Amino acid sequence: MMETLAAALSHYNYVITIFLMMIGLYIVVVRGNMVKKLIGLSIFQTSVYLLYIAPGKIIGGTAPIIDPAFKLYSNPLPHVLILTAIVVGMATLALGLALVVRINEAYGTIEEDEIFERDRET
Repeated sequence: MMETLAAALSHYNYVITIFLMMIGLYIVVVRGNMVKKLIGLSIFQTSVYLLYIAPGKIIGGTAPIIDPAFKLYSNPLPHVLILTAIVVGMATLALGLALVVRINEAYGTIEEDEIFERDRET
């Protein structure tokens, strides 16, 4: 039991990532409010960023700049890819919020259940 706990603590970054993924997925599945769903999606997306960035950093490593003083380098590729993903994620979130505003104008609510009920009535 203690060995399992020690192993989990040694990979705390993955534990935090999985915890954030579960929280984000839970919010997306359980909540009916569309803004809360977008927040859950954003949390899930952030956990994926952490999942990709965590193995890219080597402890004691530096940026890959050729210098005889440094022998250990970190791979910058995951960081560059995640920077692009952050920009795409912000654009996606902005689009989602714009759709929520439009849905609110059309239905007068952003609660999923009320929107489905109004669709059934028409």
